[in-house]
Amino acid sequence: MAARDEIVAHANALLEIERFPEFAPQGMQVVGSTEVSRIACGVSCSRELFERAVELGAELVLVHHGLFWRNEPLVVDARLRGRLEALFRGNASLLAYHLALDAHPTLGNNAQLADRIGATLERPFGGAGLGCTIDTIGLDDLAARVGAVVERAPLVVRAGDRPIRRLAVVTGGAGELLIQAAHEGYDALLTGEPEEPSRATALELGIHLLAAGHHATERLGVQALAGHLAGRFDLPFDYIEIENPV
Repeated sequence: MAARDEIVAHANALLEIERFPEFAPQGMQVVGSTEVSRIACGVSCSRELFERAVELGAELVLVHHGLFWRNEPLVVDARLRGRLEALFRGNASLLAYHLALDAHPTLGNNAQLADRIGATLERPFGGAGLGCTIDTIGLDDLAARVGAVVERAPLVVRAGDRPIRRLAVVTGGAGELLIQAAHEGYDALLTGEPEEPSRATALELGIHLLAAGHHATERLGVQALAGHLAGRFDLPFDYIEIENPV
């Protein structure tokens, strides 16, 4: 067993959540048991995730995409009620870390993905993303490497034959950062979810685009953070995959 509040305080400090103000609270979003014997984690809030976490006996659920978002109704509707009921049945707490988890230099979504494809951090990019260097690689080879990590073939927009040496990595949805990436001299942008104009922008600016799925590119951070917390507090943890092709 470990004290919930000690786990939360450690995670908040580790991720420096005060550096990433957002609409929704980062860290604790639902209060449950004060003692934790098991951690469960997943990418995004859903009733299915919470029900499965409670079935596993987790008193603490960790996610990247939390319960509350700007432009959503500030009312406990049927969707939100169902999610809360699932947590309440298991007396489970909910922790959510969005941009702070994207940006962490070792445990974050961007750092984890970059490391697995052999890229090296050069500097921050686009707020929570990373500007990286990588040993010279062709677009097809990089796409294959990314696909092996995220377990799906990325959407690829080829902007000529230029090899890739500098790579901007921004998991989730970051098609709007193509222009910035091109202006800063990156050969390619690796993200999860593009925008409709992304193809034309990539071709016209001469920057390759790889989009490997919003959900698929953001599996790694919650697992890394949950693993870190489990190790520090001597707890078991489970990653729960909820299929999402987006």
